[in-house]
Amino acid sequence: MRVLGIDPGLRNTGWGVIDQRGSRLGHIANGICHSSGETLAERLLSLHIQLTEIVARYAPEAAAVEQTFVNRDAAGTLKLGQARGIALLVPAQAGLEVGEYAPNAVKKAIVGVGHADKRQIDHMVRLQFPGIEIAGADAADALAIALCHAHHLAGGARLAAALARAGA
Repeated sequence: MRVLGIDPGLRNTGWGVIDQRGSRLGHIANGICHSSGETLAERLLSLHIQLTEIVARYAPEAAAVEQTFVNRDAAGTLKLGQARGIALLVPAQAGLEVGEYAPNAVKKAIVGVGHADKRQIDHMVRLQFPGIEIAGADAADALAIALCHAHHLAGGARLAAALARAGA
């Protein structure tokens, strides 16, 4: 299964694509969408166009987006939420189900602790995919989101198989 992870941001939206074959995971690509335009609408459109091209190019079968955390700056949180809306919309337009994960859940799944910093995320992603070039911290976060989703999908598949064997 091919999984797209998206780390939404209004200026920089990280993305990462991985393949999952059984218990094996492989890196396909990663990058950062840099929004352009003077108005909020133009910047959101720019992110939509870029993410749509990524979905068309890499044909993921599943997607995951990091949930927005609320900070002290309400206006900044609202703008981040609008970028997150684009990150949810694009895979949904392609017919994909989209998983959503809190930042702490992603960190715990990848690093083992829910309050890991960006360096720890980057380090663990590089351990998972030795020798890859990561486009930046936002791309590393997006790969971590994709890994988290792949782990959850695999766990769900194992549970379904166990229930089928048990006759439930």
